[in-house]
Amino acid sequence: MLQSYETLRQTGIATVRAQIRSGGYASHTAGLGRNLLQANLAIIPQEFALDFMRFCQRNPKPCPLIGASDTGNPILFTLGQDIDIRTDVPAYNIYRNGQLVQSVTEIGDLWTDDLVAFALGCSFTFEHALIEAGFELWHIANNVTVPMYRSSLETVPAGPFRGPTVVSMRMIPEERVEEAVAISARFPLAHGSPVHVGDPAAIGISDLSAPDWGDSVPQPAGHTPVFWACGVTPQAVIQQAALPLLITHKPGHMLITDVPDTAEIPIITNKNMPR
Repeated sequence: MLQSYETLRQTGIATVRAQIRSGGYASHTAGLGRNLLQANLAIIPQEFALDFMRFCQRNPKPCPLIGASDTGNPILFTLGQDIDIRTDVPAYNIYRNGQLVQSVTEIGDLWTDDLVAFALGCSFTFEHALIEAGFELWHIANNVTVPMYRSSLETVPAGPFRGPTVVSMRMIPEERVEEAVAISARFPLAHGSPVHVGDPAAIGISDLSAPDWGDSVPQPAGHTPVFWACGVTPQAVIQQAALPLLITHKPGHMLITDVPDTAEIPIITNKNMPR
């Protein structure tokens, strides 16, 4: 039975994941999986995996690495008891030689024995804490995708991976900016504190109404644009590297893990181990 976004916001992760796995839900995951760590996704051939891991280590704000699969194994057992990376993301983007070729809702027919999946923390996690503190996040309240922009903040390169940091933006009441910074800083696995507050031109963004990904949001008076490092960054740098194959989540359509959003590192237990 298909369930709406509003219904899924009130349900547990087992129901949410079952809907995603069955193809019954293929939209964004902001607001879903309450108190659980959400993750960006990058799946690449094994020959590039070590350089990509180095890239994540050198750029922890946009690329907080929370999990990686064994080569050829689609089960991310370190992030949950039953997570199959081939089916458990609402929508995937498929890139070949740096070009987006299609978007799909499952990748079973694309999975091969030489692929490695990386999961990276997502800002949707700290959004739960902001909402609990009384912040109204327009994109969640209006069921759209958070706006994301290429910035002029350069990442530290590793192998073929290099390029600008992608940032996500939320309009925050001026008198509560410091509070939002402090709240998000508690979640280093979800990008942590902002990378910039205020004038978007200072980080190379000329028009807030024209995001590179996601949807435009209002810019009400008395609010300040606040920018967090975004997990679309690795997608952008891998795309720029023009790998023969890259599989990512569709921006805004995340993997919801079983890891509590307050965890400092993913929790691995014997019950999660593959048998």
